[in-house]
Amino acid sequence: MTTQLSPTERSTVRRGAKRARTERDDLHATLDAGLICHLALVVNGTPLVLPTCYGRRDDTLYLHGSTGARSLREAGDVCVSVTRVDGIVYSRSMMHHSINYRSAVIHGRVRHVEDPDERWEGLRLVTEQLAPGSWDYARQPNKKELAATSVLALDLTEASVKIRAGDPGDDDEDIEANEVWAGVLPLHQTWGTPVPSTDLIAELPVPEHVLRRS
Repeated sequence: MTTQLSPTERSTVRRGAKRARTERDDLHATLDAGLICHLALVVNGTPLVLPTCYGRRDDTLYLHGSTGARSLREAGDVCVSVTRVDGIVYSRSMMHHSINYRSAVIHGRVRHVEDPDERWEGLRLVTEQLAPGSWDYARQPNKKELAATSVLALDLTEASVKIRAGDPGDDDEDIEANEVWAGVLPLHQTWGTPVPSTDLIAELPVPEHVLRRS
């Protein structure tokens, strides 16, 4: 049985509250559908937003980056957002133009993962979120690469989800006038044909896990 989100002062949706979702399954589904998140934090009193890859296991989000990045070394309280655009909403009135979307916002304090097994699993999850099947196919990180990589964990307890779907929300008088077309232009994400690297020494077949996405 699904569990519900427990809104806090920071995660309570006020603007567009009718689009808020309360089921934790909606949070998981929105995160699982994404590829890139935006990590917001404050460094030396200045706000900073970093686009980065992520992965999820249950109610923990994993992020990674360079150990040389001061922003990640000093990361504490953060906000992470993920958004998928599903279509452009064309309305009869400019004020009602919108987008159909799925979005999640998570607040919390990141945990710097030190346990070797959890670090390994966190990196696997990040890889599989972006490029499913690659972890068991490509060479895995060596000691030098692991030492150069930070792994952060963020609990998904304090989170909000908003989803918009469906038709424009035009005013009755604009609908009745029937003078302007209105509707939705869906946005579908598709992958192209795999392009081999120019430095491949010999021709190799495209692996099955790549072909499944193309």
